[in-house]
Amino acid sequence: MKLRIKGNSIRFRLTKSEVDYFEKERYLEEKTEFGNTVFSYVIANTKQGNELSAEFIDNKITLLIPEQLSNDWIKTNRVGLESEMEIGGGKKLFLLIEKDFKCLDNTMEDQSDNYPNPLAGKVGS
Repeated sequence: MKLRIKGNSIRFRLTKSEVDYFEKERYLEEKTEFGNTVFSYVIANTKQGNELSAEFIDNKITLLIPEQLSNDWIKTNRVGLESEMEIGGGKKLFLLIEKDFKCLDNTMEDQSDNYPNPLAGKVGS
């Protein structure tokens, strides 16, 4: 699971096997260690609400996905889910979770578990 944070925007990207694991367990967690401190990021199902929401507690970002939304996302060709969460003071936090596609350019990253890119074969056409 990849995490991209920029300003008030958080994007989660999952490979095929991670989506499969999430479908079964309804929870997926990654950790990054900084010496004595651990930073975690999690996606988890919730039975409450109808939009993505998030929380940051004890060095852990948790993206909460309503069960009906995650079922639709997992079982269809839908690429991602997104929403804007009110965080107070007139500010919002943009949340996005998406299936990770293979890159179209050359990269050294292992992409064997990524989804086929729908633009593959169309570049330069």
